Amino acid sequence: MSRAITFSEYGAPEVLRPAEVPLPEPGPGQVRIRVRAASVNPLDLKIRSGAMAGAFPVRFPMVPGLDAAGVVDAAGENAGAAVGDAVLGATVGGSYAAYALLQEPVAKPAALSWEVAASLVTVGRTAARVLGELGVRAGTTLLVHGAGGSVGILAVQLAAARGLTVVATAGEHDFERVTALGATAVRYGDGWPQRVRDAAPRKVDYVLDASGAGVLADSVALTGDSARVVTIADMSAAEHGVRFSAGTAPAAPAGQGGRAEYPLPELARTAAAGTLTLPVWRTYPLDEAAAAHADLEAHRNHGKTVLLP
Repeated sequence: MSRAITFSEYGAPEVLRPAEVPLPEPGPGQVRIRVRAASVNPLDLKIRSGAMAGAFPVRFPMVPGLDAAGVVDAAGENAGAAVGDAVLGATVGGSYAAYALLQEPVAKPAALSWEVAASLVTVGRTAARVLGELGVRAGTTLLVHGAGGSVGILAVQLAAARGLTVVATAGEHDFERVTALGATAVRYGDGWPQRVRDAAPRKVDYVLDASGAGVLADSVALTGDSARVVTIADMSAAEHGVRFSAGTAPAAPAGQGGRAEYPLPELARTAAAGTLTLPVWRTYPLDEAAAAHADLEAHRNHGKTVLLP
């Protein structure tokens, strides 16, 4: 048996409870890891509450969690890592546990902390995927809404590294950090479109909405084309002719100026080298997963939240 966090009904953070679950056994291509860190993502909260029941039906009791980093202690046939390897990746069957399964393990660079390694998986892939879907090119201007969040922070850095001018809406408490990462920060809230126009040296070419704050109509007006706007957070996307980006489908070609995707191994190496930053706000013991969810739900965090089994 293995220690884990489970929930047996949809509801508030309190439905998350410690439990003993069967030790997972790796199948072909899988590895089992002794989890050193598990990332808490906003999607975890939506799945736990039942808000995503239509798109993500679950079988109770469920072990939540999408991402983890740890040390391989068992490997299935043709697995991408061996016993003793330090790895990170997306989990099969949940990550809020002492042991978890990875389908496509990625080697963890020695210089990369366990906390950042676990945090990088979903948000890194999401930021890279959306830039590919937008087809961003060097020499153009990208507007990022919600740049203080983890996906926004990574999107700012990846876009700036590819030669884009980046304008980012954020709370004033995030201005210094967003600016240091390569963007021109503007305050979100009423009047933001004019503040963006004043800050952008040229027309806004693309918009990534990571905020879900009702910004799609004005974002389409800024670009002049709904195909140049993508959201990962606003379920009203279709009403505005905007693409809602979800899942892990391959990104569309990026056109001139670079590749469509940043594979996870490259993201891990870049983060280990210190040229890609992903702040970790706080870590919690595994048994305090409910508190971690409550803090994230109340928007107390300013960076990634991580569980340490």
